[in-house]
Amino acid sequence: MNTADSVSGWLDTSEHHRDSARMRYIYPVVSRRAGGVSVGINLNTNNACNWRCLYCQVPDLSLGSAPAVELAVLEHELRHFLQEVMSGDFMQQRVPPEARRLNDIALSGNGESTSAPEFAEVIEMISRVRQDLQITDAVKTILITNGSLIHRPQVQRGLKMLAGITGEVWFKLDRASAAGMQQINDTGTRLETVREHLVTAINLCPTWIQTCWFALDGQAPSARDEEDYLGFLQELLIAGSRPAGVLLYGLARPSLQPEASRLSNLSAGQLNAFAAKIAALGLPVKVTP
Repeated sequence: MNTADSVSGWLDTSEHHRDSARMRYIYPVVSRRAGGVSVGINLNTNNACNWRCLYCQVPDLSLGSAPAVELAVLEHELRHFLQEVMSGDFMQQRVPPEARRLNDIALSGNGESTSAPEFAEVIEMISRVRQDLQITDAVKTILITNGSLIHRPQVQRGLKMLAGITGEVWFKLDRASAAGMQQINDTGTRLETVREHLVTAINLCPTWIQTCWFALDGQAPSARDEEDYLGFLQELLIAGSRPAGVLLYGLARPSLQPEASRLSNLSAGQLNAFAAKIAALGLPVKVTP
């Protein structure tokens, strides 16, 4: 099958459809943050997650975990698609000229990837495919996660392997208070648990904190929201746990949650002002309005 011919039209940063390559697990996106092609892996084919973030663009999102992964199918799709990206005509047919570079392989998708029972085996498979296809270290392997399941041994085993394949963890932290997480992520996770899981991630694999910073009901995050967040980072650093940095971004695509009409983007100036406060703590910050 020629992947480029299986769908029509160019990809852009607003299109993250999980079926854009007509595959079960693999979907390509042009990443606005990466400035290139990201090969996405969606383990949550049932649209189930253990959190429900207000800005989530997953349709018919339900509470739950990823189903069992058919590893042979996933490996076949990943190999085929990476070969098409690297040596086929996918880039010419589907990707704007300025983004025709393979940036990363990303475990993201329609829920929490680490909830898949075979998570560690998936990382092991990605490592094998990368080696077989001679994918260079310039192409990252990224896990985008809410961090809630990092206490599980099989997840930690996966993170150790991830570190060995130029891997990165992008750990969600949208607010740094129990009330803020309940409001934005619809989770009752304790902040102490978030800190423990983040420290574990940092110790196992290079870890960036990713933060979606936006207005709710026309109101920007409050001064208290900023203080809670900066205090959380400062305590982390004082304790000797240093993330790689912070990925601060705005709303990319329309939410498909009931609260969608209540969400709006902040200005680039507002994001940059908050980024400056984070940078003052000594952490690198990448801003994507």
